[in-house]
Amino acid sequence: MNYRVIKEDDVFFLTDEKGNIPEDHPYGPGLYSKDTRFLSKFDLKINDEEPILLSSNADESYYAEMILTNPHMEAEGKVKLWRESVEMKRKRFIFDGALYEEITVKNYNPKQTSFEVSIHLDADFKDMFIVRGFQNGTVGKREESTVNENGMAIRYIGADDVNRTLDVKWNLTPIRTTDKGDIYFACSLDHEEEQTISLTMVPTVGEESTKVLKHEDALRQLMTSYKEWAESTTKVTTNHPQLQRLIDRGLGDLRVLLTDLGYGKFPVAGLPWFGVPFGRDSLIAALQMLPFNSEVAKGTLKTMASKQGTKKDSWRDEEPGKIMHEIRFGELANTGQIPFTPYYGTIDATPLFLVLLSEYMKWTGDLALFNELEENVEAALNWIDEYGDRDGDGFVEYHQEASKGIANQGWKDSGDSIVHRNGELGETPIALSEVQGYVYHAKKSMAEVYELLGNRDKASQLTADTKTLKAQFEESYWMEEQQFYALALDKEKNQVGTVTSNPGHVLLSGMLDLDRAKSVSDMLVSDKMYSGYGIRTMGEGEAGYNPMSYHNGTVWPHDNSVIILGMSKTKNQEQAAKAMEGLIRSADSFEYDRLPELFCGYEAKGKAVNYPVACSPQAWAAGTPLLFVQAMLGLFPNALEKTITINPFLPNGVNEIKIENMRIGEGTISLSVKKSEGNHELEVLENTTGFDIA
Repeated sequence: MNYRVIKEDDVFFLTDEKGNIPEDHPYGPGLYSKDTRFLSKFDLKINDEEPILLSSNADESYYAEMILTNPHMEAEGKVKLWRESVEMKRKRFIFDGALYEEITVKNYNPKQTSFEVSIHLDADFKDMFIVRGFQNGTVGKREESTVNENGMAIRYIGADDVNRTLDVKWNLTPIRTTDKGDIYFACSLDHEEEQTISLTMVPTVGEESTKVLKHEDALRQLMTSYKEWAESTTKVTTNHPQLQRLIDRGLGDLRVLLTDLGYGKFPVAGLPWFGVPFGRDSLIAALQMLPFNSEVAKGTLKTMASKQGTKKDSWRDEEPGKIMHEIRFGELANTGQIPFTPYYGTIDATPLFLVLLSEYMKWTGDLALFNELEENVEAALNWIDEYGDRDGDGFVEYHQEASKGIANQGWKDSGDSIVHRNGELGETPIALSEVQGYVYHAKKSMAEVYELLGNRDKASQLTADTKTLKAQFEESYWMEEQQFYALALDKEKNQVGTVTSNPGHVLLSGMLDLDRAKSVSDMLVSDKMYSGYGIRTMGEGEAGYNPMSYHNGTVWPHDNSVIILGMSKTKNQEQAAKAMEGLIRSADSFEYDRLPELFCGYEAKGKAVNYPVACSPQAWAAGTPLLFVQAMLGLFPNALEKTITINPFLPNGVNEIKIENMRIGEGTISLSVKKSEGNHELEVLENTTGFDIA
């Protein structure tokens, strides 16, 4: 299905290109809130016939517009409605929990014309896991709908004893309605006269209440929130049109994906199916946003801390101190039929929580947040040593315990993603290479904070841990023949030696010596790993390689972004530039210049090849061009030490980049970089941080 999706906070609306919800469509379009589909059918008709689509636009992801017209209509040899004589314009957005839609019909027939416009609604209140075919289970029942001239209410009582309601209101008096959700409006318009049908649809769970505003007031407030967002984020301008569009698109999409569960705004994973808190996805997206809006990282950290594991619960793969993988709010979760309340089956979210906190403090100097979350920090560190390291060998491993959980618990979580060079799948417990890098990064950074706060014993212990981990990692993961690191260690501590992108994440941790960092960087931009549009997840020629596979040969923008920033940090800037250039080129292949969740890893000839069910917009894909900016600048602040390091290197075609109002510490910096004949000239336009720039 070529879909259109808009979102605001935790409500999203997924339709076809006409703006309709075809009933029983396998893709699962609908109006969703809290993992429940509140609208499962939504058809617009003229004289009981489907209109013809002229244009469909949802490039902003918070506002959509479709233009349609009527087909030719005759009855008994007489023209009932001449073709393309009526324009039907649909405009929609979501604000404060309510969907607002306007359907404006305009007559272009020379004479007065009469016709009917009808809307056909239904709600099945299905849990998202049922809609997507992942799960069946005990569910509740529909109650009788109520319809009057002003609107209708469709009600449902779930198996969790929670009342769910879709309340629909319209502005005109219909000529007739049915209890099946059919609403008919009569229109009689002179030439170029128009009439607007305004709809509001409010999904509610339990005793929630939503204040419905006039359409114009709701839209004005929504636009104001976007203006405030733009004013609060770093502004970037470049001479490169495609890169500029990527940056602007990324910032806009991340604003759409922000949600607040009461602890501050954080990015959900992506649309349409992952508009919920995700441990690693939300944490990495917040990390990508640090140079642009560090408050998002703060909201993400506090949200994750609020759901941190407190007990041993194998049903949910929960352990004390563990950061969640995913939380769901629907009927199946509430009744314990799925373990997502939340589910904790992720090996990397806990160290990434500490990584994000440390990087947030380096950007902001906000030690108050560390003090607020210190118990969460200690619990996360304890989890790494007591539960993450399952066998006491110094490495963090995963093994699925939940019967309905996830087998592979790194970011490459498909069942075939951990594969040996002989094609055999690795058996758990699995110790992923990138996770050891996250743990090193987390412990080294936390040691620095504890030292700063005067807790030298804790700092010394963490520092000793990092030295041991570094030595063990080199001994256990390095593959001399490939001059590269293994993907993982399996249950027998044998190397899973397939050449993949995973070790590229270790570059950012600081754990690799410079010569090894260069070897890793060189491999990742070699013909084996680099498609021309980006770094593949798995090297061409490996036993498991498949350019169409979800994790074994495709290109994931977020994967590239973490690698690119690590390349920049380890002074492998030419390799970073090459990877960026490919992804920038690829953007022409995708709608609205939006990098998708992933795309196929074929060699770059013509257009990049779409992956069929990639989420778009996806938070960490939207954040990818934002990390490009940091990598291009070679910008690594440390507000705790009152230093800012800048070492710019611009990719081919990018000859100028300007940064305005980037927040570091309690001040801002503005700067520009210009490239001429390979030389980079840095000009600091403003620096109110009080920190020296080196």
